[in-house]
Amino acid sequence: MQKKGTILSGMRPTGALHLGNYLGALENWIRLQDDYNCFFFIADYHALTTGYEDTGELKNNITDLLAGWLAAGLDPNKSTFFIQSDIKEHAELHLLFSMIVPLSWLYRCPTYKDQLSQMKDKNITTYGFLGYPCLQAADILMYKADFVPVGEDQLPHVELTREIARRFNFLYGCELFPEPQSLLTKAKVLPGTDGRKMSKSYNNTIAFSDNPETVNKKIMSMITDPARIHKTDPGHPEVCTVYAYHKIFSENEVPEIEHQCRNGEIGCVACKKKLAANVAKVMTPIYERRQEWVNRLDDIRDIINEGNKKARSVAQKTMAEVREAMKVGW
Repeated sequence: MQKKGTILSGMRPTGALHLGNYLGALENWIRLQDDYNCFFFIADYHALTTGYEDTGELKNNITDLLAGWLAAGLDPNKSTFFIQSDIKEHAELHLLFSMIVPLSWLYRCPTYKDQLSQMKDKNITTYGFLGYPCLQAADILMYKADFVPVGEDQLPHVELTREIARRFNFLYGCELFPEPQSLLTKAKVLPGTDGRKMSKSYNNTIAFSDNPETVNKKIMSMITDPARIHKTDPGHPEVCTVYAYHKIFSENEVPEIEHQCRNGEIGCVACKKKLAANVAKVMTPIYERRQEWVNRLDDIRDIINEGNKKARSVAQKTMAEVREAMKVGW
């Protein structure tokens, strides 16, 4: 089948994959791999921009990420998986881009300002953190990606990559880099089990590594409508974490669940049990496949080595063109 173009996207190996990762990115990646030439990479360099002080779990997180991708349904026969730091050309292109990108472009990046204010407990006033958009542009442009799947909050990142591509092409009188387009995706956003943002740091996730009993226990302990004391009390589903999950995992039943809740016809325990059964239909198969993959580490290494080989071949060709355009080296 004729592919619609090349896609590049990645994930930082910062901890165990969870349901939020699946609904926010992986579910979409799985659909895209049938129609596009997809490069999916483990962004371990990017993980260092905020986590350089403690790298003890980095390699384990990389393995966990790969096992999770495969368990969720990403197919190495349809997509190319690689590890960012294994393709040294990424670091070289990042360096060369850093020579031509004005500081003002980096300082205006909204994520830079937001994360500085949100992560005051970390020392991230570093060159690497400020310059990560250059590395991100290198990741994308290395494979001359036509599309980058993003949510609306990430549009400025892709636009900066487009600006860097234009600046490079203008400075060196070439058309080496295409300007990638944003492929807007509507991610399904879930709250954590406690109603806050789902985050590993809050310990409120449903992880791929959670067995079915653990998943059930987490769902049964979820926060519900605090104003509802008795089963027959009228509920307010719009403030209930369980209802937020039902809207994704029980789509066909939502009108009935909402009606029963508002009229005090279903108790929170019964509502949670219904949800647990529907979540299990998605999570149990992923858990079981993940368990198989974590016991097949040699196969995972073979998959990533093959992906690294393919990515490196493309990257070496791109870098030869970059050096020629910039007149770098012999």
